[in-house]
Amino acid sequence: MPTTDPYTRFVRSGPGRAIATKLGLPRPSRLPRRGDRTAAVLDPVVVLGAGTGAETIAAGLLDGGADVRRRFEDLREVGSVVIVLDEIARPTDIGDIVLPLAGAMRSLAPGARIVTISRPATGGAQDPATEAARGGVEGFVRSLGHEVRRGATANGILVADGIALDAPSVTGALGFLLSARSAFVDGQFLTVSTDAGTLPADPRRPLAGRTALVTGAARGIGAAIARTLAADGAHLVLLDVTAAGTELARLANELHGVPIQLDVTAPSAPDRLLAFCRERGLHLDIVVHNAGITRDKLFANMTLDRWDPVIAVNLSSQIAINAALLGAQDVLGTDPRFVSLASTSGIAGNRGQTNYAVSKAGVISLVPALAAQLAAHGGTANAVAPGFIETEMTAKIPPLPREIARRANSLQQGGLPVDVAEAVAFLASPAAGGIQGDTLRVCGQNLVGR
Repeated sequence: MPTTDPYTRFVRSGPGRAIATKLGLPRPSRLPRRGDRTAAVLDPVVVLGAGTGAETIAAGLLDGGADVRRRFEDLREVGSVVIVLDEIARPTDIGDIVLPLAGAMRSLAPGARIVTISRPATGGAQDPATEAARGGVEGFVRSLGHEVRRGATANGILVADGIALDAPSVTGALGFLLSARSAFVDGQFLTVSTDAGTLPADPRRPLAGRTALVTGAARGIGAAIARTLAADGAHLVLLDVTAAGTELARLANELHGVPIQLDVTAPSAPDRLLAFCRERGLHLDIVVHNAGITRDKLFANMTLDRWDPVIAVNLSSQIAINAALLGAQDVLGTDPRFVSLASTSGIAGNRGQTNYAVSKAGVISLVPALAAQLAAHGGTANAVAPGFIETEMTAKIPPLPREIARRANSLQQGGLPVDVAEAVAFLASPAAGGIQGDTLRVCGQNLVGR
């Protein structure tokens, strides 16, 4: 499948570019991804903010080899901006820190990254002015995500009160959001709720020595997840249905993984998975619930044969497999990471997808409960919610609705399966140990939902 759609390829050509400019049509920028930009951070990095938090972040970036500056003066081009807002106490504090960026917006490099670091609103634990200031940061980031151009993004990290800004998951989240691996993440927040997590000894292979189960692995997003986890050093157990056996075997051979053909909705599936792992001495450190189906129909025409399979595959199978793994300490590895695939349809809903939206909204609500269960095992549970991703499934959408869905985000293009995979790989990494029960949207800041 081409990495860009026909319209995007046309407006990036010489004649197409001229026509698009004249008519004011969208001109999606190229998004640099891991293969295009291997550097951890796009330099130079300007760190805005006063106080010990800003000094901590600047020192950490310097230790990582970044070219760190504290002001925009004398910079013709800016690669990254980190705005540290952890000490704001009233709404009027925000402007003094963020407004220096206003005059530098036109100097942002293609694919630039802007990341805020702040404390979350608590729903009333802080005084009203502090709560208002913290909540205001969210509006700033989401609006800025709509304004940046040339493939740049704006995102935020919310660090719970009492967590130091040099905690492993703060460093890990900042590294992910500043890197090319977050190309299709825009206008989003990652919440660091604990000081758990560890930074990998080899940042290029953060999953070395870990074994990952990926369901629905044979093709599409599942295959991209498998390849990305393998590139990060993980050993793989690849699961899919018997009908996908050929593709599954081919992928397992490519990645030196272990294939298992299994219908996750079968009542015996959890026990069969455990038996498979025990027979081979496998300990699952990472579980990626990617298996999913759609059976779209307007609700007025919805029937049980369309409803039940979607709930069974997308949601109920996860609950059953999770319960089995939690009860099998000889199979579940240490510090386990569970990552589930949700969807923006589960956040904002979607016409003709009531069944699918139920399943994906259920996943979003499932992960905090699972995270609480995993805490005793040192584990985490989080979700990734893709928006419009260029897959075989979205290629079957009728042309006009497909084109509208593709452009309805701040980056004016569809994402790629690898964009989802990169987010999954980060949440599965040791550095994400302080992120619990969160759902990260990978949607280019889709214009629906939050």
